[in-house]
Formats: sequence, C-alpha cells, structure tokens
Amino acid sequence: MSRPLRFVPANALVEVTTRTIQGRLLLKPSPELTEIILGVIGKAQGLYGMAIHAFVLVSTHAHFLLSPSSADQLARFMQFVNANIAKEAGRLHLWRDRLWSRRYRSIVVADEKAAHARLRYILAHGTKEGLVGKSAEWPGPNCIAALTTGELLRGTWFDRSAEYIARQRGESVLPSQFATTFDVKLTPLPCLAHLTADQRQAECRRIVKEIQAAADAENKAKGREPMGVTAILAQDPHSRPATTDRSPAPFVHASDEQTELDFRAQYRAFVDAFRAGAQRLRERARELAEIFPLWAFPPALPFNAPA
Repeated sequence: MSRPLRFVPANALVEVTTRTIQGRLLLKPSPELTEIILGVIGKAQGLYGMAIHAFVLVSTHAHFLLSPSSADQLARFMQFVNANIAKEAGRLHLWRDRLWSRRYRSIVVADEKAAHARLRYILAHGTKEGLVGKSAEWPGPNCIAALTTGELLRGTWFDRSAEYIARQRGESVLPSQFATTFDVKLTPLPCLAHLTADQRQAECRRIVKEIQAAADAENKAKGREPMGVTAILAQDPHSRPATTDRSPAPFVHASDEQTELDFRAQYRAFVDAFRAGAQRLRERARELAEIFPLWAFPPALPFNAPA
C-alpha cells in the first residue's frame, strides 16, 4: 500500500513514529547512547527550531510529539534526527545495515482530548509492555523526569566529520575533542499552555501515577514481573522479539467522529489539489526537460511554502 501524502496543516500537533528494521533491539538503551541521542535531538532542535512536547525511545521504536511550522520543517528535523541516531546506534552496536525499517510516519493530533491521550501513551512506554515497574525507570531517552520535575534534558553532540578530518591529517583525536553539549527544550502542549510550570508538572505526575496503577493491575492480572533495568541492558541489540504486537497506524488521532471527518475532508482537498498540480506539471514536463541536456534528471521542485 502506498504511503499517504505528508499533510501537515498550519499550527498542527503531530505524533511521529519510527521503527527499527525487523523490530530488532537496535536502540537498546545505555548511558552512552542516551547521552548521544539527546545530543542529536538537541542539535536538530537548534538547527530547525522544532517545538518538542514529549518523546520516548525504546529498544525497537521512537515516538515524538511535535508542533512543526510546516511539513518541510518536520521532514528536515526528522531526517537529521533519524540519520544521526542510525549512525551512532550502528557505531555502538556494530550494526552495518540500515537501522530504520522505513520513513517516519507522522499522524496529526486533531484536538485537545486526543493530545492528552497521546501524551499519556508516550509516558506509559516501558510500563505498559511490562519492561519496567515504573515509567521513570526506563533507562533510555525519555522526557518523563523533565515533564514531572523540570529536570534538564542534556546530551552531547559529537562532530564526526571534524573527527574524520582530524584523523585524515594524522592527528590523535580525544573522545571529547569535538563534542558539544546541547539541551533539549520542551514546549508545553497547547492544551496545557494555560497552566503554570508547577501545575503542568503536577498534571504530568498525576498522569504517571495513573499509568503506574494501571500497569500494576495488569501485571498482577497476568501474573508477571517487569523485566527490570538489568535484564533490559543485558539484551543483544541484534536480536528480534519472538512476537510483535503491531496494529495499523490510525489516519488521524481524533477524540470524536466529526473531528476525524473534518480532517479527512481537509486531506482530500489537499490530495485533489496535489493531483491537479501534478497533472499540470506532467503537461509541461517535456517543455521544461528541453532546458537540460539529454539523459539528465531535471532538479526537483522546492518545497511549496507560503511566501
């Protein structure tokens, strides 16, 4: 099935998901990888100005809750994040193949109730799968402490290009010689922006407490004990889960049917306009192609943003 067109309305809230190839544990957490991933996200935020509300990276996939200004900003931010995480995780775990299974999937979060639900979903990672007893115990990159206590999210960006050039000159490169510290700044969700910082932290603590109670009840009902941090850190990053519980991604996150129908109508209008533009472009393709020499691929069109 073909991928839907990347449609990001103005001032939209989106949830972005990306998964490792074959569900392998290539994002298996470690203190070193966590520091590097936070550095990559902080560097990308500095470059592209992305508003980040929440995120979590578990061993097989990642979730981000973002407010991009356009589809172009989202694409550039995620390209930088995914490309550099793939390089760094591959370096640490000695993985030479591709790391991500496919391009990221972005899903618009269409209303405040759905935004609350997606925040809760991200904060529940680690506990809902029975990996750790408490959400805050997840040892990989996440925003739980930042949202509940205001803890700083700080990582390290390593300029691998500068390292390579220095080695090519025959220089000895120290591990921290081309390292820069970056902070990941979280923007309050629009549905929580009217609260003070202390009130937002209290609300997030309340959500985490409810998640904890639900996880405890589910563990008791299933008669299971959480895997625990020690066992998580001991896993082989090249291994694959025996089974994966994956459901089809929703077209849009909406709390009621009418909101979903309204968004689908917007998307259909966008697709119709896109197809009409593609048809006009095909009609002019021969005329435009004559500008370039034979056997050349004419340059792609730039992103169509408002002036």
